[in-house]
Amino acid sequence: MCEIFGICNKNEININGYLKSFYSHSSEHPHGWGLAVEDENNISIEKEPMQASKSNYLRQRLSLPIITKTALAHIRYATIGDIAYKNCHPYSKTDNFSRRWTLIHNGTIFDYPPINKFLWEQKGDTDSERVLLYIVQQINQHQKSLDRLLDTQERFSLLDCIITEMSRGNKLNLLIYDGEYMYVHTNYRNSLHYLENENGTVFSTRPLNSETWERVPMTTLISYKNGRQIFTGTNHGNEYTDDAESMKYLYQIFSNL
Repeated sequence: MCEIFGICNKNEININGYLKSFYSHSSEHPHGWGLAVEDENNISIEKEPMQASKSNYLRQRLSLPIITKTALAHIRYATIGDIAYKNCHPYSKTDNFSRRWTLIHNGTIFDYPPINKFLWEQKGDTDSERVLLYIVQQINQHQKSLDRLLDTQERFSLLDCIITEMSRGNKLNLLIYDGEYMYVHTNYRNSLHYLENENGTVFSTRPLNSETWERVPMTTLISYKNGRQIFTGTNHGNEYTDDAESMKYLYQIFSNL
């Protein structure tokens, strides 16, 4: 599918070493790369619909220090959506109280009708973009009904409900950043790892160095702030496993790329 990377720290550090290791996997995920970096509370997003290791732009970008507390990165193996800039992660959208949400996804939504209405709103073709549009729509609806910004616990509780529901029968490895908290979820075994150190926490589909990485707990939404775990959601138990029907579905998609 794809690989995802995220870092959530208390203090700024140079993340080039992590990124170079992460993007070195791109020969297996050649259909696009993306990078979101927080700088003074703003998120800048850069991406290309090409193999990361063949990108002159990315090579130049990584030749200079990237110093940040928060970043998300993605390398894409196309399943849903053709090979195009509009289908590269990360995706980003601002809610109606100007909070910016940024998402990367490793997985496939096989069946979740509430996101289908965004087929006509999204800029690209991926189910991942529709997931973000749906989440922000739900945030907006709840904020409108309350006529105020959702607080941190309310945001987490709402996301916990959404992801619990959406994860049934779907592969949903996600990193989401809302400008304050990073939300982490996996329901596919051995496909998301984390490394804790004195600076904070790093997340990656695969370990990126020889340090001791742990597996992210399965089927449970977790949120982090300043590199430390803050909230733990419902253990919904909706583990995704490959089966004949999902493989047939993916084969049909691949044959159309």
